[in-house]
Amino acid sequence: MPKTHLQAVLMATPDETEAQFYEALQHGDLERMMAVWLDDDEAACCIHPGSGRLSGKRAIRAAYEQLFSQGQGIDVRPMSVQRVTLPGGGTVLHHVVERVQVNTAEGPRLIWVLATHLYLKTPEGWRLMVHHASPGSGREHHEGGEAPSTLH
Repeated sequence: MPKTHLQAVLMATPDETEAQFYEALQHGDLERMMAVWLDDDEAACCIHPGSGRLSGKRAIRAAYEQLFSQGQGIDVRPMSVQRVTLPGGGTVLHHVVERVQVNTAEGPRLIWVLATHLYLKTPEGWRLMVHHASPGSGREHHEGGEAPSTLH
């Protein structure tokens, strides 16, 4: 059984899909990353911090392929997740505060990212339909791991 098929079977909840997303990022695993995405060129959308909108699975794949081209993953960890199940139960929204560690010439540096994930229940399990990330300030993360209750 191919690895991507095994990973697809394991995504029975939005939380499991999100865990696969972050594991794929951390390991630089392109096939695992693409297994979490909705296979729909009109609905699938990805926006990385500071870049434009990627529409469709081919464009999303190309972006992650470039991101992982250095042969390593990205040290990104979800620190706080707020979950919202939309009416009907087949769509779930996650607001995530991510902690990203990057290595610079001066040493490791922490970056905070705010991400929104939209998950859709499909016959194959839960899939990521939208990943929209933007730079955060670090104020979003508190010792208790909770995001602030206001946006402004």
